[in-house]
Amino acid sequence: MGTNRLEAFSDGVLAIIITIMVLELKAPHDASLAALEALWPVFFSYILSFVYVGIYWNNHHHMMHVTERVSGSVLWANLHLLFWLSLLPFSTNWMGENHFARWPTMAYGANLLLCAAAYFLLEQRIIAAEGPGGTLARAVGFDLKGKLSPALYVLGIAAAGWLAPVAGLAIFAIVAAMWLVPDRRIERTLEP
Repeated sequence: MGTNRLEAFSDGVLAIIITIMVLELKAPHDASLAALEALWPVFFSYILSFVYVGIYWNNHHHMMHVTERVSGSVLWANLHLLFWLSLLPFSTNWMGENHFARWPTMAYGANLLLCAAAYFLLEQRIIAAEGPGGTLARAVGFDLKGKLSPALYVLGIAAAGWLAPVAGLAIFAIVAAMWLVPDRRIERTLEP
């Protein structure tokens, strides 16, 4: 089976996730700037999650670009990833509405950690389906960012719980910034 349907379905789910997140942004009933200022935690949470969904969409697209075969286990691994990503609107809203309180911020970090684990599982299922000589296996290589991110999520969850929620949030933002730097491994693998 090719990747077209899997990628189209995933794109649709990710678009719905972003739509749900933006619909959670409620306009204040007051026309003053002070009313907008009170919403900054909700808006910041939305921006961070929008960036994360964009990162997953971009990396998923690149991964599917080099994937030639989709097996049943790849389909299920992809659904597993979409499940955890689909919880981002909930954890984003809970964290923002509660002004980065400890438990919501820790739950947000746990959601990010589970998304990362699911993405890694999807990557591994594709590599297993295509073999160690496949393009994705060659492109992924050591994957420093992929190995560092879960450790930073765990650190962020711990920091949010035992230091200050804003410390955990800062770590989550650092991971997002780390992934905003374009990952050229797949492009380099495809170059002649």
